[in-house]
Amino acid sequence: MVYLDYSATTFVDSEVLRTFSKACEDYWANPNSLHKEGIKANSLINAATDQIANILGVKTSEIIYTSGASESNNMAIKGICLKYQNRGKHIITTDFEHSSIYGPVGYLQKLGFDVDFVKTLDNGKVDIEHLKSLIRDDTILVSITAVNSEIGIIEPVEEIGKMLRDYPKIFYHVDMTQCVGKMKLDLKDIDLASFSAHKFFGIKGIGVLVKKESINIEPIIHGGKSTTIYRSGTPATPLIASISKALRLVNTDMDKHYSYVKELNNKVREELSKYDLVRINSPEDALPYILNISVLGVKPEVLLHSLEEDDVYISTQTACSSKTDESKAVFALTHDSERSKSSVRISLSYKTTFEEIEEFLRVFDKCYNRLTTLR
Repeated sequence: MVYLDYSATTFVDSEVLRTFSKACEDYWANPNSLHKEGIKANSLINAATDQIANILGVKTSEIIYTSGASESNNMAIKGICLKYQNRGKHIITTDFEHSSIYGPVGYLQKLGFDVDFVKTLDNGKVDIEHLKSLIRDDTILVSITAVNSEIGIIEPVEEIGKMLRDYPKIFYHVDMTQCVGKMKLDLKDIDLASFSAHKFFGIKGIGVLVKKESINIEPIIHGGKSTTIYRSGTPATPLIASISKALRLVNTDMDKHYSYVKELNNKVREELSKYDLVRINSPEDALPYILNISVLGVKPEVLLHSLEEDDVYISTQTACSSKTDESKAVFALTHDSERSKSSVRISLSYKTTFEEIEEFLRVFDKCYNRLTTLR
């Protein structure tokens, strides 16, 4: 099998799984209980939270555990806007966000919030001058993804954070799901940041929202004690321990992994660029873990299933995107409807081998020749 859909989800690292299993066996008590076993479980959560905070460069009090990035995004966007709506009801975001951003933003529009989409440059990066021009007295939130999940565009989120220092009434949220463990991100000027464990060899069902200590949000889940007042529910001790382990592992040798994946990406780019009907949609400076291409005239699902016959797995758009014929992100970048309707995503990992890339290229060549002949 050649698995090249790591941006959708990763397999669980064996060390992470062992941590999870040990926590299930030895720290099974409710961490909110006052007896010895409960205190023992709570101590494990505190140690895990300390490690996560240290890796991210934030305070332990700024870590909120969720079920994943989608919940974290909803919590950040709804939580800020509902808590501070007396300040204003204007939101700014981009055309390159995940559906778990557009969902809560759309919900808030029904409640009377106003949304603007900032323009992007030819390379897909936010036009910071246009962003400044969109800011109004009633702007409450700016939400911009660190890395687009379909194309891999790296947004200048740190630069935007510095610019927003001049607007202290505006809250700044970053969906950092696709960049965790792949590139460094300074959260100093970011108020809220979301991510999910299953994108970096962790277990599904656990994510984090980083929220600056000075900020309050309106909870979206009420009732019951947890690790914070912002998210109710019995803390999932094994999952919390496992995300801490996954984060530590993926941040070890991160620069070395980045360089290796860049080599893999360059190899695929070089080979696929030789085909007349292939268009590379990801910019040269995109995150190398993601490579979006279009095979003109070939439907994405047809190519996907053709590759699948030889046990090669890629994806069309993102796994959580709405099932439409056109990729909103590819169209926003290329302004080409044909490319946006024929795009697929190849997503790599530092655990991907060159042998797997060679096998993918061999199978792609066979599928390309068969499918383009049938056009």
